Amino acid sequence: QVQLVESGGGWVQAGGSLRLSCGASGRTFSMYPMGWWRQAPGKEREFVASISRGGSITSYANSVKGRFAISRDNAVNTMYLQMNSPKPEDTAVYYCAGGRELANPSSRISDYAYWGQGTQVTVSL
Repeated sequence: QVQLVESGGGWVQAGGSLRLSCGASGRTFSMYPMGWWRQAPGKEREFVASISRGGSITSYANSVKGRFAISRDNAVNTMYLQMNSPKPEDTAVYYCAGGRELANPSSRISDYAYWGQGTQVTVSL
């Protein structure tokens, strides 16, 4: 089992910046591909970004490409999402997610086995 806890959410002004963190415990963090997902009120949960086990391969949703950056530090069992130039449409609950052991990173929700509790991000004009 892997336990995931997000932090860093809150209110941010459009055009500013915010960094989310995801702390992992329970198993060897570096064995798991990771991802960030988000869910806005009344909408389905959607893919934001993913990162490979070693951190060298990343992938982004078109809506955040060029503005958000996913990274991880396996030495401290933590994943990050740097949100630059956020827009009001980025307002959502952001979830940290862990894929299956030794798998490749993915943008499919069914490939994720572990989820954090979510952290609210609100972007205002």
